[in-house]
Amino acid sequence: MKYAYIFSLFLTVITYSQTPEKQIHDFLEREAKNEKFFEEDVAYLKLDSHHFSNSLDAHIYYMQQMHNSTPIYNAIGNFVVKDDKVISFTHNFKSNIAGKANETTASLSPIEAVNKLIEILEIETNNQTTRVISAEDTKHYIVKNLGASEESIQVKLMYIENENQLKLSWDISLYETSTLHWWSARIDANSGELINLNDWMLSCNDDHVAHREPKKQHTTENFSVLTATSTNVGTYNAYPLPVESPNHGARTLISNPSNPASPNGWHDTDGNSGAEYTITRGNNVYAQEDRNGNDGNGYSPNGGPGLNFDFPLDFNTTPASYQDASITNLFVWNNFMHDVWFNYGFDEEAGNFQEYNYEASPIFGNDPVLADAQDGSGLNNANFGTPPDGFSPRMQMFLWSPAGQPDPPLSISYPSTLAGDYNGIPAAFGGEIPVNPINANLALALDDPNSLDVLDACEPLTNNTALNNKIVVIRRGSCTFVNKIEQAQNAGALAVIMVNNVPDNPIVMGGDGFSITIPSIMVSQSDGEAIINALLANNTVSATLVNNGPYEIDGDFDNGIISHEYGHGISTRLTGGKSQPNCLFNEEQMGEGWSDWIALMMTLEPGDLGTDGRGIGTFAVSQPINGNGIRPFKYTTNTTANPSSYSLTNNPGLSVPHGVGFVWSTMLWDLTWAFIDEYGYDNDIYNGNGGNNKIMQLVIDGLKLQTCEPGFIDGRDAILQADLIANNGENQCLIWEVFASRGLGYSATQGDSTNRFDQIEAFDLPPISELNCTLASNTFDNNQLILYPNPATNQFKLNFKNNIDVSRIQVEIYNLNGQLVQQTQLSENKIINISSLKSGIYIVKASNNSVSFTEKLIIE
Repeated sequence: MKYAYIFSLFLTVITYSQTPEKQIHDFLEREAKNEKFFEEDVAYLKLDSHHFSNSLDAHIYYMQQMHNSTPIYNAIGNFVVKDDKVISFTHNFKSNIAGKANETTASLSPIEAVNKLIEILEIETNNQTTRVISAEDTKHYIVKNLGASEESIQVKLMYIENENQLKLSWDISLYETSTLHWWSARIDANSGELINLNDWMLSCNDDHVAHREPKKQHTTENFSVLTATSTNVGTYNAYPLPVESPNHGARTLISNPSNPASPNGWHDTDGNSGAEYTITRGNNVYAQEDRNGNDGNGYSPNGGPGLNFDFPLDFNTTPASYQDASITNLFVWNNFMHDVWFNYGFDEEAGNFQEYNYEASPIFGNDPVLADAQDGSGLNNANFGTPPDGFSPRMQMFLWSPAGQPDPPLSISYPSTLAGDYNGIPAAFGGEIPVNPINANLALALDDPNSLDVLDACEPLTNNTALNNKIVVIRRGSCTFVNKIEQAQNAGALAVIMVNNVPDNPIVMGGDGFSITIPSIMVSQSDGEAIINALLANNTVSATLVNNGPYEIDGDFDNGIISHEYGHGISTRLTGGKSQPNCLFNEEQMGEGWSDWIALMMTLEPGDLGTDGRGIGTFAVSQPINGNGIRPFKYTTNTTANPSSYSLTNNPGLSVPHGVGFVWSTMLWDLTWAFIDEYGYDNDIYNGNGGNNKIMQLVIDGLKLQTCEPGFIDGRDAILQADLIANNGENQCLIWEVFASRGLGYSATQGDSTNRFDQIEAFDLPPISELNCTLASNTFDNNQLILYPNPATNQFKLNFKNNIDVSRIQVEIYNLNGQLVQQTQLSENKIINISSLKSGIYIVKASNNSVSFTEKLIIE
C-alpha cells in the first residue's frame, strides 16, 4: 500500500485544522444521512491514493472504506477538495457494515486459499507446491506456485458484500502461466467458496473475462547505453497521428518526437537525459515480439546508436518477415497514447504507465506497458491487462485471419498417385510455414518397434539418420505434439506433417514448444494415411511446403485497436483511483465504450464530419475504411445509421461488455461533435483549444470523478460535474442535450449498476428551476438588447432598440448553471444593481408578456 495510515473521521476532539482529513470529516458528518449510511460506516477510512488535477485545480482523494482494519471490496469514496472544501463527492460505500459482517478471522490460510482457487479454475500445476515468499503483515502475503504462475501471487484479506452480508475473503491476483488470464478472485476465507472472479486481461473482440496477477517489469540487459545528446530521441518509420491503419494513410519518418510528457525522448528510463536502450524499449513501453506466446523477453528491433528505426514493410509476405516494422509501429503508438493523454490528466500522479517518474514520487513508477507484437497466444483479438499502480500492464496484439481461405500449404509432385494439393493446419508453436518453399522428400519417423504405434514418435526415434533434411511424417498419438516434433527437429528434419488419428478435421496443435523452430502442419486422417501407406511401400514421395497466402493481418498496424487497448489502462487506472483495478467489472460499466471513444479521438482527422460512419478494427478484419468493423453499427451522429439509445443496454442480444460499451461510446461520440460544432476543431491533439480538446479533457476528468462500479448515469453526472468545476458549468446545457437525445435524460434511471436489465431511458432535460437551457448562448439576440458597461462591476444599464414599455420589463440574472440568482423589475433609469453578485459570467434575461431578450454579462 502506498499509504499505511488509518484515520478516524469522527473524533471527539479535532486537533488539526483544514487538513484533507478534517475537510472530509466535516463533509461526511453533514452528508451521512443524505447518503444513506451510518456515521459508523465511514468512521474508518484509509487514504488509498491521491493526486492533484491541473484541469480541475483541485486535489482528488480516493478513500477506502474499512471494517476491523480490513478493506471492503470496491468500497471507494472520491473526494474533490478545492479551496479547503470538499466540492464533489461520489462513493460506493457499503451501508450498515457492522450489522452485515459476522466474521473477524480467517480459518483458511493464504496457501489453502490459493490452492482452492487453483482447484476451482482447474489450473495445471505440474505438482508444484504453493509456498509463502513473504508477508507484509498478517493480512497481506506474497505466495509462489511456479506451476500455476511464474509471477508472485498477491494474497490479501478483504471483506466483500455477498447476499447482503460482508464476507471475509482472501483477495488473490494470479497470472495463469501460458494463458490469456490474469485472475483477480475473492475466496471465502472460511468456506473456500469462490465469491467473485474478474479477469484483468480485457479482450478486444470477444465477450469473455480475462485477467492476470500484478507483473513486475521484465528485466533484460542494457542495449548500447548511450551518452545523452539531442539526437538520442530517435527516428521511426511508422504510421503517424492520426492515421488509423495502412488503409487510411502511409507510413512516414517520425523524427525527434519530443513532448513534455517524455522530456528526454522515448528511450530514457532514469531521467538523466540519455537513452538507456537502442531497442524499442523506454520509459513508457517495452515493445517486443512474442510469437511463441510465452510472455518472455522476446526480440526487439535495434535502432543503433542513432536510434534509427526505419525498417522495410511488405504486406505481400508473412508477418514474421516484417516484425521490425511491426514492433516499431507498436512502440510508437504506445508512446503516442502516453504523451497525448498525459496532457489531459493521465499523468504520473494519476497513475499512468512509466518506469521512471520525472515529477511524481518514484514509488509510483516501475510500470511501463509491456507490449507484445504478433503474439502467438491468440488469434483475431487483442487484449490489455491492468494491475494496480506500480505493476506493469501488458498489451497483447494478435494476428487476424485473412479475408480469403489460405491456399493449401502442402503439395505432392511424386508419385502421380498422390500428386496434388493438401490442406493442413499449422501448429500454434514453432516456425511459420515459409514463403520460400521447402522442397524435400518425405520420411516416416520410426520409434521402438515394440511400442503400441511405431509411427507416433512417442518413444525414442530409431531412424534419426534417415530423417535428416526430410519433411518428416508422424502419426498423432498419446504423447504431446511438442515431444514428437522436437525429436524430429533434433534428427535434422526440415518440417513435420502430423497425421490425424481420428476421422475428424485436423486441429491446431498446441503446446509450449518454445525450443521448436521448424514448421509443422496437421493433415486429415484420410490424406495422411494415404501418404503413410506409400512410404511404407518404399515409394519415394516428393513434396513442397509453402505459404502462398493470403497472409494473416498484423493487428500491430491497426492503430485504432492499439489505442482501444491502451484505453482500458486509462479507464481502469482512473476509475476509483490508481490502486483499484476492479472497478470496471459490473455489468453496466462502460470500459469498452471509453476505449472505442479514445480510439476514435486518436484517429480523428481534419475534414471528418460527425455524420460520417466510423468502424472499429476495419483493417484487422479486412474491411474497407467505410466498413462496420467489429461493432453493431458505425459510430455516427446520424441516428438513422446508428439508432442506439440507453434502452438498448437492456436488450439481451447486446453483448456485455462490448455491446453495452458501444452505446456509451455512441453518446460520447455525439458529445464530441457537439463540442466541435460549438468550439471548432483543433488539429493540435496535444495542446489545442478546440472542441475536440475540450471534450477529451472533460471525459478524462469524468473518469476521475465517477464512482467505482459506475453506470451510465454515474458517467454522465461525472462529466457534468467536471464541467461545473473546470468551466463554471458553461457547457451544462450542451452536455444535457446530447445525453438526453440518446435516452440518458434527466428522468432516466440506471437502477443497480451491477444489473444491465433494469435501466429506464428518458429524453427530457432538467426542469427550468434547476437548469434553464432556454438561455443557451446560441439563443442570444444581440440586435435588440444593449447592455453596458460589459464587463461591469456594481451595476449595468439596459437599452432596447425598439420602443418597449420598460415599466413592464422583468430582469432575471442566471449563473451558468442555469440558476436564478437575482430578479427585479426594470426601473425608469434602466440601471440594475449587481453589487451582491460575485465575479463571473452570467446570463441576463429581459422580458415582458410579448418579448424576451438575453445577453451574456461579465462581472469583474
